[in-house]
Amino acid sequence: MPPPPSPSRHARSVGALLVSPDVLLNKARLLETLVREIAAAEILPRYLKVSRGRKADGSLFTEADLATQRRLIEELPTLLPGSVLGEEMSGEMQARLWGAGRGGLWCIDPIDGTTNFINGIPFFAISIAWLVNHEPHLGVVYNPISEECFLAARGVGAFLNDEVLPLRRTTRRLREAVAGFDLKQVSPHLADELVTRPPYYSQRNFGSSALEWCFLAAGRFDVYMHSGQMLWDYAAGQLILSEAGGQACSLDGSTLPAGPAVKRGIIAAANPLLFAEWRTWLQSHS
Repeated sequence: MPPPPSPSRHARSVGALLVSPDVLLNKARLLETLVREIAAAEILPRYLKVSRGRKADGSLFTEADLATQRRLIEELPTLLPGSVLGEEMSGEMQARLWGAGRGGLWCIDPIDGTTNFINGIPFFAISIAWLVNHEPHLGVVYNPISEECFLAARGVGAFLNDEVLPLRRTTRRLREAVAGFDLKQVSPHLADELVTRPPYYSQRNFGSSALEWCFLAAGRFDVYMHSGQMLWDYAAGQLILSEAGGQACSLDGSTLPAGPAVKRGIIAAANPLLFAEWRTWLQSHS
């Protein structure tokens, strides 16, 4: 498990709570245990044999998404105070929970990478963040197939299972970088630039935004760009990346997070120097 936080770090006020770094880290560990248990009970037994449906926006969901969300709604408030805002909820309910959730709010994606899950591609995850004043303070992203659990506690650090992130030193030069990105909603001009005149060494796309954030935090990617993510896509991953020393913002330069109804383009990198070069290139070629 992650090492204990430095005793030089001080407790901070979180909503109505006084939460010290060691308490935050302990809650993150408990959250990891809970997520592993729920994945074993609700997701893995349905893998490769699940029925699916479509939401109003055309995106896929499965009975595994719904069962996992139900369990998380029951269990998460026992760890830390706050209602649970889930991807599979109606937009009206999401907006109501967001508006009332400054004192504590859980934001979850029961299965990030549902298309992968349905098609038997072993790259999907449960993604959970605990937010106060609309800022993430805890984050856990867990792939039940690989059993990799990425977690972070604000001010404490980021970890993959028991290893401190990042796992490797990333490049500081864009032309040597491995990029993760999704081109589905970028402008034709930017898509053409990225495909025909890429500023980086190579690129990958795996179909789970939450895990892609974590791959960036781990140093498996160097830079990242996504043209349209919702709150539950990045709430946990953003914190994990930040605690691992990376940086991120929206494509228009504004900060994250935004409300649940706002789809954001994302720019991110594993270190500040690379982030500045990547952001400048994207803005000049958009």
